[in-house]
Amino acid sequence: MTPLAERVLYEDNHLLIVNKLPSEIVQGDKTGDTSLIEEVKQYLKFIYNKPGNIFAGLVHRIDRPVGGAVIFAKTSKALSRMTELVKDRDVQKTYLAIVRNHPKEEDASLEHWLLKNEAQNKSYVVDSTRKGAKLAKLDYRIIDKSASFTLLEVHLHTGRHHQIRAQFAAIGCPILGDLKYGDKRSLADSSIALHALRLKFIHPVTGKELIVSALPSKGIQHWDIFASTIDKHYFQ
Repeated sequence: MTPLAERVLYEDNHLLIVNKLPSEIVQGDKTGDTSLIEEVKQYLKFIYNKPGNIFAGLVHRIDRPVGGAVIFAKTSKALSRMTELVKDRDVQKTYLAIVRNHPKEEDASLEHWLLKNEAQNKSYVVDSTRKGAKLAKLDYRIIDKSASFTLLEVHLHTGRHHQIRAQFAAIGCPILGDLKYGDKRSLADSSIALHALRLKFIHPVTGKELIVSALPSKGIQHWDIFASTIDKHYFQ
């Protein structure tokens, strides 16, 4: 059995959904660190005793410091169909976020125009007239609070670069640990307190509704603050 097996959330002949660890890269980059897609290929090779090259198509990405559910396609047909679902915004994505401070409203929609700076790998809130700016929309609701932090459920309506991170920073509530977007301190594991909690979509082959949820990693201090609340709301 491979280490990835314990993090498989869903698998059939067409799709594999896994719980990405915070700080794990989804695809290979200049760091040379082992990527999640390589782990997926090793898992499929071992489980099915497949020789040669293994197909694993990445359907969508989440940022390196973010954990949670990521979809891979096991066939080219499934990859093509899932890519269309993502493009048409037919994959509903729900995140958990811990932000510093408390948003003014218990639940609300946020709309900003974002401009990505490629050199900095960062997105900025700008005026709507700015060339290259893209509209970013999300909904959130407060799930729980501590003295300094707030646990939020976030629903994306668009999929902009660093959207959740940039939008909450813009209202004075940066994601915990997200130094790039204005938080005060890094977290011990170099992650940020943002987690891809749930994916909901119509399976591209079976036509049945699929809902897959991923629990934040246990034993990580910032998630443990709200562990009982998360379990009560989502996993009981």
